[in-house]
Order: sequence, then C-alpha cells, then structure tokens
Amino acid sequence: MAVYTKIGLDEISLIEKTFNIGKIINFKGIKKGIENTNYLIRSKNRKFILTIFEKRVNSKDLPFFMKLMSGLAKSKIKCPEPIKNKKNKYLFNLKGKRACLVTFLDGKDKHDLNSKECFVIGKNIAKLHEASKRLKIYRKNSLSVNSWGPLLKKVNKNINKKFNNLTFQMKTDYAKIKKVWPKKLPMGIIHCDLFLDNIFFYKGRFHGFIDFYFSSNDYYAYDLAICVNALCFNKKSSKFVMNSKKSSSLLKGYQTVRKLNKLEKNSFNTLCKGSALRYLLTRSYDYLNTPKTAIIKIKDPKEYIQKLEFHKKLSSFKDYC
Repeated sequence: MAVYTKIGLDEISLIEKTFNIGKIINFKGIKKGIENTNYLIRSKNRKFILTIFEKRVNSKDLPFFMKLMSGLAKSKIKCPEPIKNKKNKYLFNLKGKRACLVTFLDGKDKHDLNSKECFVIGKNIAKLHEASKRLKIYRKNSLSVNSWGPLLKKVNKNINKKFNNLTFQMKTDYAKIKKVWPKKLPMGIIHCDLFLDNIFFYKGRFHGFIDFYFSSNDYYAYDLAICVNALCFNKKSSKFVMNSKKSSSLLKGYQTVRKLNKLEKNSFNTLCKGSALRYLLTRSYDYLNTPKTAIIKIKDPKEYIQKLEFHKKLSSFKDYC
C-alpha cells in the first residue's frame, strides 16, 4: 500500500454517489507498501479501504483479484471483501484510473512474530491454498522466474553506486537459479506477497490476510518460500539472519493442513533463493524509479542481498526445519 494518486473532496463526493455507504466523514492516505494507492475511508458506521490501481497493475487482472477476494471471503478465509457499487460492479473509475472499495479488516500487523504465531500463519496459508482450489479463475504470475531476466535489464546500473557490483551479482545468481528452477510442483492460487504488513492480528490472535494484488497461479511451495524470507529472519544490528524456529514452525503449521511432497521439499532451497532474488530485483527497480512526490516508504534492497546470500549457504529442506 502507498499513496501515488492524491484525492480530495471531489473524489470523495464521487465515491458517495457511486456506493451505498452513506456519507464519508473522513479519509486518510496509507503510507505502507509500494504497489497501489490506498486510503482509509470512514463513513458514519463503517470503515473501508479505497484502492486506486497504479501503472504496474494490468487492468485485465483486476476482475481476478475481485473474484479471488470475494470467493475467499465466502469460504470463511478472513480477508477484505470487495464492495459492489450501485451498478453492481466492483470496479469504478477515479482520476482516470481503475479503483475499488473493500471492507476494512480489523486488527493490525505485528513488527515481529514468535514461533507460535508462525505456526498459525503457516496453517492459515494452507487453508487459503485449499480454499482457492474451489475458485475457477486463473492469473499467470507476472513476476515469476521467467520475468526476472527482463526486469533485471530494467534495473539501471546506477544501483551499483549504492550497492557495489550488484547488477553483475544478480545476473550471475539469476542464471544459476533459473537453471535448476523446478518444472513440476503442485500449484494453484497463491497470495505471493505475505509480508508482515499483509498479515493482521486482532486482540493478540491471527485475524486474516490483506493485499491480494500480487496473487496468481504458481507453486504452493513458492508461497511458503516467500514467507520464509518475509517472516522468518531476525535483524541483528544491521544483519538479517534466518530464525530456524520460526521457519520450522511455519512449515509445520502449513503441513497440518496440506503436506509438502518430496519434490517440493527437494526444491525448497531453490524456491527460497528465487524468492529472495525476485524481491531484490523489484526493490532495486523501485529504489531507482519511485517518484519523489509519492507518499511512500522506499524499501532498502540491502535486506534481500543478505537473505539471498544466506540461502546460498544452505541446501536441503532440513536446513529450514
């Protein structure tokens, strides 16, 4: 989440006319995240999240996201549910861009997780994967392994001024990872962006997932690899080190609902390295290209340089358990 597109009273009036939500009493931009513009919208009795989709999101993918969140909510997966407007549509136009309004999910993210919370999160990721099997929708992962090469070409060599020799190292790592990337693993709809700020707790307990705008069809185990990178590292001074208690709990929690097969386990280190490289690439690109006028906290690529190097020292599934 972030704020690239500024809105005012004219846009608020349009939303009031478009939706049956009553009078909006206030609105505020949300700084967290990097992808789309988001505002917290308050009416007299309810809260909503307004999302304005920015240039990285393909408008053809938007119906997928709406159907996914709606379908998951109906399957009792705690997540924001898109609101239909007076024309019975989820999507509408705002300042020349597509936008939607979704229900507000109570709770907030945690700055750090313990191993018990990682277990619960793993269990609920598996529930999300199982629930998504009932949905007959498909979206190709636009940031899968085959997209990393073209993205790498877009990362300007100016990044080397901040991180010495980074473009060469990313090219080398990409070639190695792509060569051994698994070709046949169990797959379906995955969240694909389960960072701390997309996992909500309420009254001390896990409450749900938000921000499904990277969701796509890909390997289930890749979703877990993303989570290991996002949730299972501790920062000590300026170094990121994996916490094996957290990663073990995450994987054990997941397997109480869905067991990982031998191929998934054998490929897990590769998936973790790939996930680290994917976020290193997008963070490097955003570091160089985020508009200075955007209300956003730019994320430092250095974190994923360290995480990728850490995974390169590991080899087997047991290293994560």
